[in-house]
Amino acid sequence: MTLMAGLSSVLVSIIERLVPSKWMKRYEVFIYSANINFLAAEYLVVSLLMGVIAGLLAYIASMWMYSLAAFLAVFLLMAFGYPYWRVSKRTEEMERMLPDAFFYLASSLRAGISFSEALEELTTAKFGPLTDEFRKTVAEIKKGRPTIDALKSFAIRNRKSTVIYRSMMIIIEALERGAPMSDVLVFVGNDVREILRIKQERKASTGMQVMFFIITSGVIGPLILGVVAQIMASMNVGDINLPVETVKNILLGFVVLQAIASGLGIGVIREGKYSAGLKYSLLLAVMGVIVYKGASGIGLAA
Repeated sequence: MTLMAGLSSVLVSIIERLVPSKWMKRYEVFIYSANINFLAAEYLVVSLLMGVIAGLLAYIASMWMYSLAAFLAVFLLMAFGYPYWRVSKRTEEMERMLPDAFFYLASSLRAGISFSEALEELTTAKFGPLTDEFRKTVAEIKKGRPTIDALKSFAIRNRKSTVIYRSMMIIIEALERGAPMSDVLVFVGNDVREILRIKQERKASTGMQVMFFIITSGVIGPLILGVVAQIMASMNVGDINLPVETVKNILLGFVVLQAIASGLGIGVIREGKYSAGLKYSLLLAVMGVIVYKGASGIGLAA
C-alpha cells in the first residue's frame, strides 16, 4: 500500500508538471461539476491506470495490435466520457426540477418572507442536485456575499445548461430592478416547463431517425463489412494472396468512423448540438466493433 501511494503521488506530480495549469484548472471545474471527489491530477492518474490495465488485458488476450486502441478508449472514457455523462445526467435532473423550485420560491414569497429567507427555506426541500446548488448559494450569502452575486455564481456554475443559465439571469435582472419576484418566478417556471416539453416532444418525434442510425451504424453496417472480410479471407487460396489483415483493419476503422459520425448526427437531431452526440458515438463504436469482430471471426461466409 505504501508503494502504491508513493507511485500514485509521483504520477500526480508528473501530471501536474506536464499539463498546463490553465488546462488543469478547466479540468478541475469539469470534474467538480460532475461531483467527482478527486483532484484533477489524481483523477487523470486513475484514468491513465485504468487505460493501462485495459491495454495489458488486450495484450494478454493475444490482441496486441489493439492494445493502444484499448488504452486510449478506456482512458478517454474514464477521463472525459464518464464525467460528461454525470454532468449531463445531473443537468437534466436539475432542469426537470427547476420549474417546481421556482414555484416553491414564489409560494414562499407570497407568504410574506424575504427573497433570501425563501432561498434558505428552499434548501430544506427535496429537489435533488438543484437543492445542493441552492445550498451553496445560501452558504455564500451567509458568508456576506450579496444575493445577486451569489445567484450569478449559481448561473455561471451551470452555464452549460442554457435553460438554467438564462432562467437565473432573468431572475437576477428582475431582482436588480425590483420587479414583483413571485410573478417573475411563476412566469419563468412556466416558460422553463414549456421549453422542457418541447425538448421532450423533439426527442419523441425523432425516435425513428435515431433508431435508423443505431441499427445501420451499430448492427447492419458492421455485420455486412464483417461478412465481406470473411469472404475475402475465404478467397485467399492457391496463388491468390490478398492483404486480408490490412483490409480488415481498414474496414474496422471505417466502422468506428461511421459510428462516430452517426453518433454526432444523433446529437444534432435530438438535442441540436454535436457535443450531445459524443455519448452516442461511443455506444455505436462499441456496438459496431463487437458486431464486426463477431461477423469477421465466425464462419458466416463459409
